[in-house]
Amino acid sequence: MFTGIIQDVGTIKAVQTSGTDTTVTVEAPHLGLADAHIGDSIAVNGVCLTATTIDGNTYTADISHETLSKTTLKDITVGWRVNLEKALTLSTPLGGHLVSGHVDGVGQLIKKVADGNSTRYFFSAPSELLAFIAPKGSITIQGISLTVNGVSDSGFDVAIIPHTEEKTNLGDLAIGAGVNLEIDLIARYVARLLQSGADVSTLTMDKIRAAGF
Repeated sequence: MFTGIIQDVGTIKAVQTSGTDTTVTVEAPHLGLADAHIGDSIAVNGVCLTATTIDGNTYTADISHETLSKTTLKDITVGWRVNLEKALTLSTPLGGHLVSGHVDGVGQLIKKVADGNSTRYFFSAPSELLAFIAPKGSITIQGISLTVNGVSDSGFDVAIIPHTEEKTNLGDLAIGAGVNLEIDLIARYVARLLQSGADVSTLTMDKIRAAGF
């Protein structure tokens, strides 16, 4: 699990492909790899990947064909700047919201509009995800925990402050660029509960547990 608070913007130093899988080498001088271990989960642009080697300020991770096909990592190249976050621990401040690192779909940056000291970023989103995106709700974009500003029939927008643009790779995005999206876990669970046909007026903690939550 992650929080959506980016800890470092790393750089892709190498990309190696073997069959349908890919191995990437990531340079992350400010991520704190000194206390990381092989097997640890590190989110790369919102995608949970496992560190397979660690050497100083760099580490490697394998990306499966499935992950490549469902995320923007299919286009990963040397020189990419990527948002990085190590998995949370019991002592990690939860400054964002709970993020699984499992991308639900890929959206696209449609436009940027100046809004005072902030910038409003407008994104398209797959139609099957829009039902889970609500104004003032949380969404993860490129691994960043953000608050939804507004929702339309085809997408949504968020307000980005200068600090977020400076400390993440959002400012690198060109119009038309793809972004990894993860919907709020709470929205996912509520939808699952409703799909189960539960009568919400008679819900109890026992019924919620029985539904797998």
